Amino acid sequence: MNSPYQHQGSGQKIQKQLLTDWYRHLEQAPERGEKVAYLFISGNIGELLQACGFHLVYPEVNALQCGIKKVAGPNILAAEDIGYSGDVCGYVKNDIGLMLSGNRMPHGTTLPKPDLLVCNYAGCATYLRWFEALAEFYGAEMVVIDVPYLRGTEGPTAEEVRYVERQLRELVAVCERVAGREFDPAAYRQAIDRTVRSEDLWVQILESARHRPSPIDAYFEAVFFMAPIYTMRGTQGCLDYYQAVAKEVEERIQAGMGPVAEEKVRIVMEGPPAWPHFRKFWEMFKKWGAVTVASTYSKVGGIWDLGFRHDPDRPFESMAEYMLGCYTNRNWAMRSQLIRGYLEDYGADALVIHSVKSCRSFSVGQADLREQFIREFEVPTLFIESDLADPRYFAEAQMKNRIDAFFEALEHRRLTAGV
Repeated sequence: MNSPYQHQGSGQKIQKQLLTDWYRHLEQAPERGEKVAYLFISGNIGELLQACGFHLVYPEVNALQCGIKKVAGPNILAAEDIGYSGDVCGYVKNDIGLMLSGNRMPHGTTLPKPDLLVCNYAGCATYLRWFEALAEFYGAEMVVIDVPYLRGTEGPTAEEVRYVERQLRELVAVCERVAGREFDPAAYRQAIDRTVRSEDLWVQILESARHRPSPIDAYFEAVFFMAPIYTMRGTQGCLDYYQAVAKEVEERIQAGMGPVAEEKVRIVMEGPPAWPHFRKFWEMFKKWGAVTVASTYSKVGGIWDLGFRHDPDRPFESMAEYMLGCYTNRNWAMRSQLIRGYLEDYGADALVIHSVKSCRSFSVGQADLREQFIREFEVPTLFIESDLADPRYFAEAQMKNRIDAFFEALEHRRLTAGV
Protein backbone atom coordinates (compact mmCIF):
# COMPACT_ATOMS: atom_id res chain seq x y z
CA MET A 1 0.00 0.00 0.00
CA ASN A 2 1.30 3.43 -0.87
CA SER A 3 1.94 5.78 2.03
CA PRO A 4 -0.38 8.81 2.24
CA TYR A 5 2.66 10.89 3.21
CA GLN A 6 4.92 12.33 0.53
CA HIS A 7 7.95 13.34 2.60
CA GLN A 8 8.27 10.83 5.45
CA GLY A 9 11.63 9.06 5.42
CA SER A 10 13.10 11.37 2.79
CA GLY A 11 15.62 12.88 5.22
CA GLN A 12 16.93 9.48 6.26
CA LYS A 13 17.23 8.35 2.64
CA ILE A 14 19.10 11.48 1.56
CA GLN A 15 21.41 11.40 4.58
CA LYS A 16 22.33 7.77 3.96
CA GLN A 17 23.33 8.58 0.39
CA LEU A 18 25.17 11.74 1.47
CA LEU A 19 27.26 9.87 4.03
CA THR A 20 27.92 6.97 1.67
CA ASP A 21 29.21 9.34 -1.00
CA TRP A 22 31.15 11.36 1.58
CA TYR A 23 33.08 8.37 2.91
CA ARG A 24 33.66 6.87 -0.54
CA HIS A 25 35.08 10.16 -1.83
CA LEU A 26 37.18 10.50 1.34
CA GLU A 27 38.62 7.00 1.03
CA GLN A 28 39.74 7.70 -2.54
CA ALA A 29 41.30 11.10 -1.77
CA PRO A 30 44.93 9.87 -1.43
CA GLU A 31 44.71 8.10 -4.80
CA ARG A 32 43.79 11.42 -6.37
CA GLY A 33 46.63 13.19 -4.60
CA GLU A 34 44.20 15.19 -2.44
CA LYS A 35 44.86 16.08 1.19
CA VAL A 36 42.98 15.07 4.33
CA ALA A 37 42.49 17.09 7.52
CA TYR A 38 41.22 15.79 10.86
CA LEU A 39 39.28 18.16 13.11
CA PHE A 40 36.61 18.21 15.82
CA ILE A 41 32.88 18.84 15.64
CA SER A 42 32.59 21.55 18.32
CA GLY A 43 33.61 24.81 16.70
CA ASN A 44 34.67 23.11 13.48
CA ILE A 45 35.96 25.13 10.56
CA GLY A 46 34.95 22.78 7.77
CA GLU A 47 34.12 25.50 5.24
CA LEU A 48 37.56 27.07 5.59
CA LEU A 49 39.46 23.78 5.27
CA GLN A 50 37.44 22.71 2.25
CA ALA A 51 38.21 26.06 0.61
CA CYS A 52 41.86 25.07 1.06
CA GLY A 53 41.25 21.77 -0.75
CA PHE A 54 41.06 19.38 2.21
CA HIS A 55 38.79 16.41 2.71
CA LEU A 56 37.57 16.21 6.29
CA VAL A 57 37.59 13.49 8.95
CA TYR A 58 35.86 13.89 12.31
CA PRO A 59 37.17 11.32 14.84
CA GLU A 60 34.17 11.97 17.15
CA VAL A 61 31.77 10.95 14.38
CA ASN A 62 33.80 7.81 13.72
CA ALA A 63 33.62 6.97 17.43
CA LEU A 64 29.85 7.34 17.67
CA GLN A 65 29.40 5.25 14.53
CA CYS A 66 31.60 2.55 16.02
CA GLY A 67 29.50 2.75 19.19
CA ILE A 68 26.22 2.30 17.34
CA LYS A 69 27.66 -0.58 15.28
CA LYS A 70 28.90 -2.34 18.46
CA VAL A 71 32.61 -2.24 17.62
CA ALA A 72 33.69 0.53 20.01
CA GLY A 73 34.24 -2.02 22.80
CA PRO A 74 37.01 -3.97 20.98
CA ASN A 75 38.61 -0.71 19.82
CA ILE A 76 38.68 0.62 23.39
CA LEU A 77 40.22 -2.61 24.68
CA ALA A 78 42.90 -2.43 21.96
CA ALA A 79 43.86 1.06 23.16
CA GLU A 80 43.95 -0.10 26.79
CA ASP A 81 46.21 -2.98 25.74
CA ILE A 82 48.89 -0.47 24.71
CA GLY A 83 48.62 1.46 27.96
CA TYR A 84 45.61 3.79 27.84
CA SER A 85 43.90 4.10 31.21
CA GLY A 86 40.31 3.12 31.88
CA ASP A 87 39.65 6.77 32.80
CA VAL A 88 40.65 8.13 29.38
CA CYS A 89 37.84 9.37 27.12
CA GLY A 90 36.14 6.50 25.29
CA TYR A 91 36.15 8.49 22.05
CA VAL A 92 39.93 8.82 22.25
CA LYS A 93 40.44 5.12 22.95
CA ASN A 94 38.05 4.14 20.17
CA ASP A 95 40.01 6.31 17.75
CA ILE A 96 43.35 4.84 18.81
CA GLY A 97 41.96 1.30 18.63
CA LEU A 98 40.46 2.02 15.22
CA MET A 99 43.83 3.25 13.99
CA LEU A 100 45.60 0.15 15.36
CA SER A 101 43.18 -2.07 13.41
CA GLY A 102 43.82 -0.26 10.12
CA ASN A 103 41.16 2.49 10.31
CA ARG A 104 38.53 0.20 8.85
CA MET A 105 35.11 1.65 9.68
CA PRO A 106 32.20 -0.69 10.47
CA HIS A 107 30.46 0.24 7.22
CA GLY A 108 33.52 -0.88 5.23
CA THR A 109 35.33 2.37 4.43
CA THR A 110 39.01 2.67 5.25
CA LEU A 111 39.86 6.11 6.59
CA PRO A 112 42.93 7.79 5.10
CA LYS A 113 45.59 9.06 7.47
CA PRO A 114 45.70 12.82 8.10
CA ASP A 115 47.97 15.24 6.27
CA LEU A 116 47.00 17.90 8.81
CA LEU A 117 45.52 17.74 12.32
CA VAL A 118 43.55 20.87 13.19
CA CYS A 119 42.82 20.92 16.90
CA ASN A 120 39.99 23.43 17.08
CA TYR A 121 40.18 23.54 20.87
CA ALA A 122 36.73 24.47 22.18
CA GLY A 123 36.09 23.69 25.82
CA CYS A 124 37.75 20.27 26.07
CA ALA A 125 41.39 19.86 27.13
CA THR A 126 41.26 16.22 26.02
CA TYR A 127 41.21 17.44 22.41
CA LEU A 128 44.80 18.58 22.78
CA ARG A 129 46.12 15.28 24.12
CA TRP A 130 44.06 13.32 21.61
CA PHE A 131 45.54 15.07 18.59
CA GLU A 132 49.01 15.11 20.11
CA ALA A 133 48.79 11.31 20.21
CA LEU A 134 47.56 11.15 16.61
CA ALA A 135 50.32 13.52 15.48
CA GLU A 136 52.87 11.11 16.96
CA PHE A 137 51.24 7.96 15.60
CA TYR A 138 50.72 9.33 12.09
CA GLY A 139 53.70 11.66 11.89
CA ALA A 140 51.30 14.40 10.78
CA GLU A 141 51.55 18.14 11.30
CA MET A 142 49.31 19.54 14.01
CA VAL A 143 47.91 23.05 14.45
CA VAL A 144 46.06 24.22 17.57
CA ILE A 145 43.41 26.93 17.35
CA ASP A 146 43.21 28.25 20.90
CA VAL A 147 39.61 29.19 21.69
CA PRO A 148 39.28 31.01 25.05
CA TYR A 149 36.73 29.51 27.43
CA LEU A 150 33.84 31.90 27.97
CA ARG A 151 33.90 33.35 31.48
CA GLY A 152 30.98 35.76 31.75
CA THR A 153 27.37 35.34 30.69
CA GLU A 154 27.28 37.87 27.85
CA GLY A 155 29.13 35.86 25.22
CA PRO A 156 32.57 36.46 23.69
CA THR A 157 34.28 39.83 23.88
CA ALA A 158 35.51 41.70 20.81
CA GLU A 159 39.09 40.99 21.91
CA GLU A 160 38.42 37.25 22.11
CA VAL A 161 36.87 37.27 18.65
CA ARG A 162 39.89 39.11 17.20
CA TYR A 163 42.25 36.65 18.94
CA VAL A 164 40.60 33.62 17.31
CA GLU A 165 40.13 35.38 13.97
CA ARG A 166 43.88 36.09 13.73
CA GLN A 167 44.63 32.42 14.30
CA LEU A 168 42.24 31.41 11.52
CA ARG A 169 43.93 33.78 9.08
CA GLU A 170 47.33 32.41 10.09
CA LEU A 171 46.03 28.87 9.57
CA VAL A 172 45.31 29.62 5.90
CA ALA A 173 49.04 29.91 5.17
CA VAL A 174 49.66 26.51 6.81
CA CYS A 175 46.81 24.95 4.84
CA GLU A 176 48.12 26.33 1.56
CA ARG A 177 51.57 24.88 2.27
CA VAL A 178 50.30 21.44 3.28
CA ALA A 179 47.64 21.20 0.55
CA GLY A 180 49.89 22.63 -2.12
CA ARG A 181 47.21 24.98 -3.42
CA GLU A 182 45.89 28.45 -2.73
CA PHE A 183 42.99 29.21 -0.45
CA ASP A 184 39.86 30.13 -2.45
CA PRO A 185 38.18 33.08 -0.67
CA ALA A 186 35.24 33.12 -3.10
CA ALA A 187 34.53 29.44 -2.46
CA TYR A 188 34.76 30.11 1.28
CA ARG A 189 32.17 32.91 1.12
CA GLN A 190 29.88 30.81 -1.06
CA ALA A 191 30.10 27.93 1.41
CA ILE A 192 29.27 30.29 4.27
CA ASP A 193 26.23 31.51 2.35
CA ARG A 194 24.99 27.91 2.03
CA THR A 195 25.77 27.41 5.70
CA VAL A 196 23.52 30.31 6.73
CA ARG A 197 20.59 28.88 4.80
CA SER A 198 21.18 25.44 6.34
CA GLU A 199 21.31 27.01 9.81
CA ASP A 200 17.95 28.72 9.25
CA LEU A 201 16.37 25.40 8.32
CA TRP A 202 18.01 23.55 11.23
CA VAL A 203 16.59 26.05 13.71
CA GLN A 204 13.16 25.74 12.09
CA ILE A 205 13.36 21.95 12.53
CA LEU A 206 14.45 22.17 16.17
CA GLU A 207 11.84 24.77 17.06
CA SER A 208 9.08 22.59 15.61
CA ALA A 209 9.21 20.82 18.98
CA ARG A 210 7.21 23.71 20.42
CA HIS A 211 4.15 22.11 18.84
CA ARG A 212 1.97 19.67 20.78
CA PRO A 213 2.53 16.93 20.04
CA SER A 214 6.12 17.57 19.08
CA PRO A 215 6.77 16.27 15.56
CA ILE A 216 10.34 15.31 16.48
CA ASP A 217 12.31 13.98 19.38
CA ALA A 218 14.91 16.73 19.81
CA TYR A 219 17.44 14.30 21.26
CA PHE A 220 16.99 10.76 20.01
CA GLU A 221 16.07 11.88 16.49
CA ALA A 222 17.99 15.15 16.45
CA VAL A 223 21.33 13.39 16.97
CA PHE A 224 20.84 11.94 13.48
CA PHE A 225 19.25 15.06 11.98
CA MET A 226 22.29 17.07 13.06
CA ALA A 227 24.91 14.97 11.23
CA PRO A 228 25.14 16.94 7.95
CA ILE A 229 25.27 20.40 9.55
CA TYR A 230 28.18 19.28 11.72
CA THR A 231 30.15 17.34 9.09
CA MET A 232 29.16 18.76 5.69
CA ARG A 233 28.27 22.33 6.56
CA GLY A 234 28.62 24.68 3.61
CA THR A 235 27.98 22.04 0.95
CA GLN A 236 25.00 21.97 -1.40
CA GLY A 237 24.24 18.45 -0.22
CA CYS A 238 23.86 19.70 3.34
CA LEU A 239 21.47 22.45 2.27
CA ASP A 240 19.41 20.04 0.14
CA TYR A 241 19.15 17.68 3.10
CA TYR A 242 17.72 20.29 5.48
CA GLN A 243 15.27 21.48 2.87
CA ALA A 244 13.98 17.89 2.64
CA VAL A 245 13.86 17.38 6.42
CA ALA A 246 11.99 20.67 6.90
CA LYS A 247 9.28 19.39 4.52
CA GLU A 248 9.18 16.07 6.35
CA VAL A 249 8.74 17.78 9.73
CA GLU A 250 6.08 20.15 8.41
CA GLU A 251 4.15 17.17 7.09
CA ARG A 252 4.31 15.59 10.55
CA ILE A 253 2.92 18.78 12.10
CA GLN A 254 0.02 18.89 9.66
CA ALA A 255 -0.78 15.24 10.34
CA GLY A 256 -0.33 15.49 14.11
CA MET A 257 2.42 12.88 13.98
CA GLY A 258 5.07 12.48 16.66
CA PRO A 259 7.91 10.13 17.64
CA VAL A 260 5.69 8.20 20.11
CA ALA A 261 2.11 6.97 19.82
CA GLU A 262 0.96 9.39 22.53
CA GLU A 263 3.02 12.24 23.94
CA LYS A 264 2.61 12.15 27.73
CA VAL A 265 5.74 13.83 29.07
CA ARG A 266 7.90 16.57 27.56
CA ILE A 267 11.53 16.56 28.69
CA VAL A 268 14.77 18.45 28.14
CA MET A 269 17.91 16.30 27.87
CA GLU A 270 21.42 17.29 28.96
CA GLY A 271 24.44 15.23 27.96
CA PRO A 272 25.44 12.87 25.10
CA PRO A 273 23.60 9.62 24.27
CA ALA A 274 24.72 6.12 25.18
CA TRP A 275 25.73 5.21 21.63
CA PRO A 276 26.55 1.50 22.17
CA HIS A 277 23.05 0.95 23.62
CA PHE A 278 21.20 3.69 21.77
CA ARG A 279 18.01 1.79 20.93
CA LYS A 280 17.61 0.34 24.43
CA PHE A 281 18.26 3.77 25.90
CA TRP A 282 15.54 5.38 23.78
CA GLU A 283 13.01 2.61 24.51
CA MET A 284 13.33 3.29 28.24
CA PHE A 285 11.84 6.74 27.61
CA LYS A 286 9.41 5.78 24.85
CA LYS A 287 7.51 3.40 27.14
CA TRP A 288 6.49 6.41 29.25
CA GLY A 289 5.41 8.48 26.27
CA ALA A 290 8.36 10.79 26.96
CA VAL A 291 9.43 13.08 24.12
CA THR A 292 12.53 15.25 24.23
CA VAL A 293 11.56 18.74 23.09
CA ALA A 294 15.03 20.29 23.49
CA SER A 295 18.51 18.99 24.21
CA THR A 296 21.99 20.34 24.74
CA TYR A 297 23.79 17.61 22.82
CA SER A 298 22.05 18.57 19.59
CA LYS A 299 23.81 21.95 20.05
CA VAL A 300 27.29 20.50 20.62
CA GLY A 301 28.39 21.59 17.15
CA GLY A 302 26.76 25.00 17.26
CA ILE A 303 24.03 26.99 18.98
CA TRP A 304 22.00 28.71 16.30
CA ASP A 305 18.62 28.89 18.00
CA LEU A 306 19.87 31.82 20.09
CA GLY A 307 20.23 33.88 16.93
CA PHE A 308 23.82 33.37 15.78
CA ARG A 309 24.49 32.90 12.07
CA HIS A 310 27.69 32.71 10.08
CA ASP A 311 28.14 35.76 7.85
CA PRO A 312 29.53 35.53 4.28
CA ASP A 313 30.44 39.23 4.50
CA ARG A 314 32.47 38.54 7.67
CA PRO A 315 33.59 34.97 7.05
CA PHE A 316 36.60 34.89 9.39
CA GLU A 317 35.14 37.02 12.16
CA SER A 318 31.82 35.16 12.24
CA MET A 319 33.67 31.82 12.21
CA ALA A 320 35.58 32.98 15.28
CA GLU A 321 32.31 33.98 16.98
CA TYR A 322 30.87 30.57 16.16
CA MET A 323 33.86 28.73 17.66
CA LEU A 324 33.71 30.75 20.87
CA GLY A 325 29.97 30.18 21.31
CA CYS A 326 29.88 26.38 21.17
CA TYR A 327 28.05 24.63 24.01
CA THR A 328 31.06 22.96 25.62
CA ASN A 329 32.93 26.28 25.50
CA ARG A 330 30.28 27.92 27.69
CA ASN A 331 30.53 28.07 31.47
CA TRP A 332 27.94 26.42 33.68
CA ALA A 333 26.07 29.64 34.39
CA MET A 334 25.49 30.02 30.64
CA ARG A 335 24.57 26.37 30.21
CA SER A 336 22.13 26.50 33.12
CA GLN A 337 20.53 29.62 31.66
CA LEU A 338 20.18 27.89 28.28
CA ILE A 339 18.56 24.77 29.78
CA ARG A 340 16.18 26.80 31.90
CA GLY A 341 15.13 28.71 28.80
CA TYR A 342 14.44 25.45 26.97
CA LEU A 343 12.30 24.16 29.84
CA GLU A 344 10.16 27.31 29.73
CA ASP A 345 10.05 27.91 25.97
CA TYR A 346 9.16 24.33 25.07
CA GLY A 347 6.75 23.68 27.96
CA ALA A 348 8.81 20.81 29.33
CA ASP A 349 7.78 18.85 32.42
CA ALA A 350 11.22 17.66 33.54
CA LEU A 351 14.97 17.73 32.98
CA VAL A 352 16.99 14.55 32.38
CA ILE A 353 20.76 14.66 32.85
CA HIS A 354 22.71 11.82 31.28
CA SER A 355 26.19 11.97 32.78
CA VAL A 356 28.80 10.06 30.81
CA LYS A 357 32.03 8.79 32.32
CA SER A 358 34.19 9.59 29.32
CA CYS A 359 33.31 13.22 28.64
CA ARG A 360 34.35 15.70 31.30
CA SER A 361 33.31 18.60 29.06
CA PHE A 362 29.73 17.57 29.70
CA SER A 363 29.88 15.72 33.02
CA VAL A 364 31.92 17.95 35.31
CA GLY A 365 29.37 20.18 37.01
CA GLN A 366 26.28 18.13 36.17
CA ALA A 367 25.70 17.01 39.77
CA ASP A 368 25.63 20.66 40.85
CA LEU A 369 23.33 21.41 37.91
CA ARG A 370 20.91 18.76 39.16
CA GLU A 371 20.86 20.29 42.64
CA GLN A 372 20.26 23.75 41.21
CA PHE A 373 17.29 22.69 39.11
CA ILE A 374 15.70 20.65 41.88
CA ARG A 375 16.21 23.04 44.78
CA GLU A 376 16.40 26.49 43.22
CA PHE A 377 14.14 26.11 40.18
CA GLU A 378 11.92 23.27 41.53
CA VAL A 379 12.17 21.32 38.29
CA PRO A 380 11.79 17.51 38.48
CA THR A 381 15.24 16.29 37.47
CA LEU A 382 16.53 12.80 36.76
CA PHE A 383 20.27 12.06 36.95
CA ILE A 384 21.48 8.87 35.23
CA GLU A 385 24.97 7.63 34.35
CA SER A 386 26.64 5.50 31.67
CA ASP A 387 29.00 6.32 28.81
CA LEU A 388 28.86 7.60 25.26
CA ALA A 389 31.34 5.07 23.84
CA ASP A 390 32.33 2.34 26.32
CA PRO A 391 29.63 -0.37 26.47
CA ARG A 392 30.96 -1.64 29.84
CA TYR A 393 29.47 1.33 31.71
CA PHE A 394 25.84 0.74 30.72
CA ALA A 395 24.01 -0.98 33.60
CA GLU A 396 20.71 -1.64 31.85
CA ALA A 397 18.66 -2.91 34.81
CA GLN A 398 19.84 -0.18 37.14
CA MET A 399 19.19 2.55 34.57
CA LYS A 400 15.75 1.17 33.74
CA ASN A 401 14.81 1.12 37.42
CA ARG A 402 15.84 4.75 37.90
CA ILE A 403 14.01 5.94 34.79
CA ASP A 404 10.86 4.00 35.69
CA ALA A 405 10.89 5.28 39.28
CA PHE A 406 11.31 8.86 38.08
CA PHE A 407 8.41 8.76 35.62
CA GLU A 408 6.21 6.89 38.08
CA ALA A 409 6.82 9.67 40.61
CA LEU A 410 6.15 12.31 37.95
CA GLU A 411 2.89 10.61 37.02
CA HIS A 412 1.88 10.31 40.66
CA ARG A 413 2.61 14.01 41.22
CA ARG A 414 0.37 14.92 38.30
CA LEU A 415 -2.49 12.74 39.55
CA THR A 416 -2.35 14.07 43.11
CA ALA A 417 -2.06 17.66 41.86
CA GLY A 418 -5.33 17.19 40.04
CA VAL A 419 -7.19 15.92 43.12
